[in-house]
Amino acid sequence: MAAVWGGCSTSRGPFSLELPRRSEKGTGILSRNGGRSGGDVHRVSGAMVMARGVCICRAAAPPCVPESDVTRKEEALSGTRGMDDERPVAGGFVYHKSHGLRRRPVKPAAAVEKEPVRARRVRPAPVSEPADKFEHEGSRLHFLEERDEEMLSTRLMRLGQSNKFRSAMELFDSMRASGLQPSAHACNSLLASFVRRGYPADARKMFEFMKEKRLATGHTYTLILKAVARTEGYISALQLFSEIEEGKESREALDVIVYNTMISACGRAKDWRQVEKLWRRLAENNSLIGTLMTYDLLVSMFVQCGQSELAVAAYEEMLRNGLDPSEDIMKAIVASCTREGRWEFALATFRRMLSAGMKPNIIAFNSIINSLGKAGEDELAFRMYHLLTSSGLEPDQYTWSALLSALHRSGRCWDALDLFHGIKSKHPSVLNSHLYHIALMSCERLGQWEHALQLLWMMEKHGLQISAVSYNHVIRACEVACEPKVALKVYRRMTRERCSPDTFTHLSVIRACIWGSLWDEVEGILEEVEPDSSIYNTVIHGLCLRGKTILARKVYKKMQSIGLTPDGKTRSFMLQHITSAE
Repeated sequence: MAAVWGGCSTSRGPFSLELPRRSEKGTGILSRNGGRSGGDVHRVSGAMVMARGVCICRAAAPPCVPESDVTRKEEALSGTRGMDDERPVAGGFVYHKSHGLRRRPVKPAAAVEKEPVRARRVRPAPVSEPADKFEHEGSRLHFLEERDEEMLSTRLMRLGQSNKFRSAMELFDSMRASGLQPSAHACNSLLASFVRRGYPADARKMFEFMKEKRLATGHTYTLILKAVARTEGYISALQLFSEIEEGKESREALDVIVYNTMISACGRAKDWRQVEKLWRRLAENNSLIGTLMTYDLLVSMFVQCGQSELAVAAYEEMLRNGLDPSEDIMKAIVASCTREGRWEFALATFRRMLSAGMKPNIIAFNSIINSLGKAGEDELAFRMYHLLTSSGLEPDQYTWSALLSALHRSGRCWDALDLFHGIKSKHPSVLNSHLYHIALMSCERLGQWEHALQLLWMMEKHGLQISAVSYNHVIRACEVACEPKVALKVYRRMTRERCSPDTFTHLSVIRACIWGSLWDEVEGILEEVEPDSSIYNTVIHGLCLRGKTILARKVYKKMQSIGLTPDGKTRSFMLQHITSAE
């Protein structure tokens, strides 16, 4: 740390500020090229002299004396250099005629240095350095003419806010060296500068200094916790937060913003359990009440982690505390409740949004309509649809999908098909495989195999990918309508299109062929499919119900030969028919 003498800094080498030359008499300053002496050494004041542009403080160097006072013996032995590093000659120093003053040798005549004596900088008086020295501190100290701590703290705070880091550190070090203590706001400003610049070690030292001086405030804890969470992780920040809570004085300085900082740090790590603990600890502190930001963080984090119950609990607590939830909070609650099937609470929250003058977006409308459709509330779903259109929003494919699903779940399959054709005629651009899939489900339930085949042909025409599920709906519609030959044709078409049939496909086409008495086709399908207990059990059940006991025994023996286990119903059928045969 640099020492402060007479308002001049010694941290950057010798005093280099030269006073202006004057020519008037009585000023105490001699001109460089003329005057009473004619030399290059000038008396500036009673405290320092000027020698060839080097200002020497009398407090730091021996006094200057005339050259004649220096013994010739010392001159001959030492061969000293001039004040401007001029080389001596063999016979001694011959430049004394042009230099009127010489520095007195530091050592007495009896102990003259053998090496040439140079004009060198005198080391400043030692100043004790603090133990908590900063890594990025100011480069020098200043003599502070202003002694008002409040005024200096205001200057320090402004320097920190304007991001003048070095100047702020110089002022802070100068205040400490002068025995002045900055205010808590000024220290917080400097601490914020450390955090912004990415100096975690210096930020920690500043925090310890503020704790020692009892200057730490809630803003101090917010800054240091944010810095620790950023550099060391939220676990280290939690440990430091626990230490702060355990201290009596520090616990009293905690505010809700500190809790918000920790909730945000844990939320970014998706650690919802720690967030819940922080929320409970905040609730246990009777002097603190969560703010809108607190509940915004809680709801959003719980929704992201799939904790719908906790999100709703935080939302209800916010309402009890008399806080008006923001639009983002309400949207998150609606999305969470619709995902969990709590359509009543979602609808109530949606109505609160409308009563507050908010305008829900298309995503919120689709969530509500989908939730109502899954619950079988098709009338409410269509009310939401009319409200959507009256709000100036255009329904998209998700809206139509939710409405078709609502009609299908409510058993209104004909209405679902009518709506599908209305979408096809008025909004053909939104048609996709999912909408066709819902329409095929309605055809399956109604047994409208012709309509189902038409939809399947339309999908092929528009280049949409047809999955095994779509083929299954068509085959099932043929089974319901007792059209086994059509079902078998669809099955053959499916295999030709290289769409792999699944177990449900085989079960449906086998049942259709059994009720259509297509026994050869049933045996052919059994030869094609991989051995499966469910398929063999279904064949045996159908054959026994149709009275084909001989063929049923044949299939049963084959089932046992390949190691498949019959179910209880199959064994019952076989025992029954064996007993009746005997």
